[in-house]
Amino acid sequence: MIELKEIHKRFNAGTVNEVYALRGVSLIIGEGQFVTVIGTNGSGKSTLLNMAAGTILPDTGTVSMAGEDVTRKKDYERARSMARVFQNPFMGTAPHMTIAENLLLACLRGERRYPRFGLNEKSLELFKERVRELEMQLEDRLDTLIGTLSGGQRQALSLLMAVIKEPKVLLLDEHTAALDPKSASQVIKLTKTFVERGKLTTLMVTHSMQQALELGDRTIMMHQGQIIDDIPKAEKERLTVDDLLDKFADLRKTEKLTDEIIEQLRREYV
Repeated sequence: MIELKEIHKRFNAGTVNEVYALRGVSLIIGEGQFVTVIGTNGSGKSTLLNMAAGTILPDTGTVSMAGEDVTRKKDYERARSMARVFQNPFMGTAPHMTIAENLLLACLRGERRYPRFGLNEKSLELFKERVRELEMQLEDRLDTLIGTLSGGQRQALSLLMAVIKEPKVLLLDEHTAALDPKSASQVIKLTKTFVERGKLTTLMVTHSMQQALELGDRTIMMHQGQIIDDIPKAEKERLTVDDLLDKFADLRKTEKLTDEIIEQLRREYV
């Protein structure tokens, strides 16, 4: 479903601020696969996700979706088959519009022509049923402005907006990083439900090693713009967070990864 082939990306090339973000990265995510991505700060994991989204275009290499070359297509050109949830829920919602109005916008995403579909009784009933799935007591508050809700409620709605049209590809950009533990747990529970129900091809960047192990079919580990490990589900099920940290510790021995980076991983991911 998603194939990135020999992707290279530099920012500020030829200047003192040059950053080599991706170094010949190749990755294939099969249809319906759920892949989680972890790595140190600056490892290239967010650039990888942005490359799949079309927010960033590669210097060299190709990006394909369902066999179609989309390398030069930008994010809005991929919107008909792809949805994304950001770390900041305000990036995926319109805070000055109601819950119902936001869900309506999500239903219209990627349409070249707007269908005759408004906030009628039928659509409101549908939205009510979908919002009830969030288990946040919002189904009777469809006329509430999203900007007045808590961060967890906004992010759960942002996730629902992303999947309501059953996209072929779902991109999750550290979508629980800004949430309190209880809200993060509920959003992860919903993520798993929506992905499994829709058999969505999913790429998820996370700052939680526990999430990386518990979710998905594979976990990709990145460092210095490269994929350094691709851990299948069978192996993930046997690993602990400490095992993942040990993998980074082994990397330290071979690539002189400093103790400070290992400590940073412990602070950020455990």
